Amino acid sequence: MFVGEKMRYAFLGDLHSNTNDTKAVLQHIQALAPDAMLIGLGDLYECTIGKKKALAISNAPLKAAAIIEEEFEKLLTFPTIRGNQEERITSVTGIGRFAALPERLVLEDATLIHGHQIEWDNQWEPINTATLEIDTSLVFFGHSHRSGLYTGNRKVHEPIHFGNEIKLQMNNYWINVGSVVGNREWCLYDSTHRTIRFMKVPGET
Repeated sequence: MFVGEKMRYAFLGDLHSNTNDTKAVLQHIQALAPDAMLIGLGDLYECTIGKKKALAISNAPLKAAAIIEEEFEKLLTFPTIRGNQEERITSVTGIGRFAALPERLVLEDATLIHGHQIEWDNQWEPINTATLEIDTSLVFFGHSHRSGLYTGNRKVHEPIHFGNEIKLQMNNYWINVGSVVGNREWCLYDSTHRTIRFMKVPGET
């Protein structure tokens, strides 16, 4: 899947079927960046069957395998890639629409992945990112529910100051957009000026 026109993007991931947090983030995006194109980074849904148990399950009813609520699904009006939750839902139910979502999305200079493809250390920091064979200079991902900016496997701009503009001056960056569920975080990317802003809905989550 490819998107080519330079513009502003609002990346949000790890919603995990949470209606309230998703509504709050979508309202925040609409208030601060109404012109931005929304794109999901996977794990929109919550699979209620654990990873180990899922290995022995097939043809499970969808209601027994995932949190699927009509109010939540009405919020999903934007394109998205799939995460490990969508893959597991398809694995245990046999329903293909979840895993049929694309694994990657390529913008003009960025690749979007969920992040479960990455090797992580015991502190949930990405390692050995070169093994994914991604050609673009920027990679946006999630999975760990922790916003962060990396270059050469080194974390930079820490601590994160939400809302501040960061100019991506070097060649290669990996950007963790954080999670909607629990943190109400998202990331604004301006492809024309090559800047990002880590964003967080103010107040209690």
